[in-house]
Amino acid sequence: MTFYDGIYPFYPLQRTSFIFSGRLLTIILVFLVLAASLLLILPGIRGKSRLFWLCRIIISLFIGVVIVALNFTNDWAEAKMTTNATYKSFSNAVVNADIGLHVGLYGINVTLKGNPVVQFNETINYNEMFSWHDTMEEEYKDALEKGLPNPILYIAEKFTLSSPCGLIFQYRYSGRYASATLWTAFCCWMLANILFSMPVILYAGYMMTATAAFIFFSMASFSTIMNAPQCVFAIGTDSFEIEYSHSFWLALATGNGEKLHIHSMWFGP
Repeated sequence: MTFYDGIYPFYPLQRTSFIFSGRLLTIILVFLVLAASLLLILPGIRGKSRLFWLCRIIISLFIGVVIVALNFTNDWAEAKMTTNATYKSFSNAVVNADIGLHVGLYGINVTLKGNPVVQFNETINYNEMFSWHDTMEEEYKDALEKGLPNPILYIAEKFTLSSPCGLIFQYRYSGRYASATLWTAFCCWMLANILFSMPVILYAGYMMTATAAFIFFSMASFSTIMNAPQCVFAIGTDSFEIEYSHSFWLALATGNGEKLHIHSMWFGP
């Protein structure tokens, strides 16, 4: 629905800010149940081996849950700024807000939070998801129809096919390859645990090494976004640049943690 000449109306909806990802919560709960069931076998292990098996189970499950969770996090890279910006189109209203761009493997999240949150009798607290799976042009059109604030529309427009920045191509394919290598790492992790329980220690070690390798491959795939043409995000009088964030460094720590797991397997009691 539009006004005349294709101008979209604004919808003053009561929005609920993002609290926690349902997918991540499900992943964590599944692995917690699995950890609890595996820890039940510890009383049957005697001596110093009990502590050794406790550490091995916790490290292995931590690596597994991180590999799966990293596929669904939205903070592989991010950029933040606080600035004064025009709130909506066809309006001279200027708001002071925290603006954030969070890049994941499947899309981007754009956040906008006012300082203070309530300005112009409206709650300014947005968290909008734009996915690579769908056509960005369609999602951008939906954002226009919703009447989202100008800063969100400005950032989302940078990732459309028609944008001269061309960010969508590098970011989408980098995310796809990074996700594919992470799922391969998860398959290697499962095979390693199966072989370890048989036990086939030598081949389990090979699969654990492959798990760490594919985690590092996913980081290398995602890091190619830095090869994309640098596009300036200028809002108001300020600008920001995208940098690596928590999930990227967590992947690095997990890959190194897998090396520790391999060491404990070979030199355990």
